[in-house]
Amino acid sequence: MANLLDYLDWRGDLTLGQDPFNEVDNLILAELSFVDFGGIVAPPGEGSGIPLYEAAERYFTRFPEGVDMGVLVPDAIPEMLEKMAACPRFRDMKLSCFADWLDNDKAVQFAALTIETGDGAVYLAFRGTDDTLAGWKEDFHLACVPEIPAQRLAVEYTRQAAKQYPRKKLRLGGHSKGGNLAVWSALNVPDRVRRRIQQVWSNDGPGFHEDILSLPEHQDVARRIVTIIPQSSLVGMILEHDEDYTVVESSEKGLMQHDGFSWEVKGAGFVRLGSVTRQGRHHDLVLKEWVRQMPLDQREKFVEGLFSLLTASGAQTLTDLKEENLKAVGAMIKAMKDMEKDTRDALLYAFRQLMRSGWKVLSEEWQQETGNKLKEAEQKLRTLRGKIE
Repeated sequence: MANLLDYLDWRGDLTLGQDPFNEVDNLILAELSFVDFGGIVAPPGEGSGIPLYEAAERYFTRFPEGVDMGVLVPDAIPEMLEKMAACPRFRDMKLSCFADWLDNDKAVQFAALTIETGDGAVYLAFRGTDDTLAGWKEDFHLACVPEIPAQRLAVEYTRQAAKQYPRKKLRLGGHSKGGNLAVWSALNVPDRVRRRIQQVWSNDGPGFHEDILSLPEHQDVARRIVTIIPQSSLVGMILEHDEDYTVVESSEKGLMQHDGFSWEVKGAGFVRLGSVTRQGRHHDLVLKEWVRQMPLDQREKFVEGLFSLLTASGAQTLTDLKEENLKAVGAMIKAMKDMEKDTRDALLYAFRQLMRSGWKVLSEEWQQETGNKLKEAEQKLRTLRGKIE
């Protein structure tokens, strides 16, 4: 089936004047935020936009041998940029306000890019979690704290971009954590900025704690939020969503469905499905059960303990862990032995709760499925008995 790259080949010749902005365009621009435009695209408030084709030319001049995007970031992104630079739909869009912030010690990972789409609007693309362990640790903190640093940075970024483009409509979007940042920004910017927001796109982005969903700001923005998840979503079902979501078909299985390049495209949209699969519902129930049963202090100790193990070898990215496998495992074993007892207990408790929640949900699903089959058998038996009598 077709994906984002095929879409660029087949429909890239159509300008937004000929074919309006759509959900596939949204995901392409969200994925574009993973490109390192440092030194090519000016930061917020420090310069006007640069045409996408020119930014791409400078990017490939800087990296003639290509770029390793990391373990989980799609390797197809540079190819996507190359195709965008060659097609009328995207090549003349202007890129601006590039921001990239990483603090390993404080577990902060944030990046964003603003794109002038040429139809009277700008798209603020928030980067999702990249290859850094700091980014993944920050993601885990979503279940522990009211606000993570990247969310604060996203609100300030939106305020600055809105100031730089005072007469433009705003579209906010991102993939994975980027989708969460887009929604959070829409909720927390000043009213004058929120009124300018046309749409908010969350592409398989985590949700929020229930108290956030009840805020008046969320009720105001909810009708403008477009949430898209694959059929067996794991990341997008973390925490709570109040808005409706669109389920799309992925060519991958399990966790790999999170890869936006696996989402199947037909025409100007994604291939839609009626609902998430049983596997997706299972993931949703297990994660919510796990988080609900773990006290807040246990969650915090679990996150700190887990990432102290992952970084024990000096690794700062998932790629580091992959390349230094044996060294990392040895360092983790030593770190586990040296860990304070309460932190080690919190880790073991969390893993036990996860296993218990998974087994509980599987048992409930099995019981429900068995009950449904028994009801069907009883119905068939009554029908057969009626015919005999």
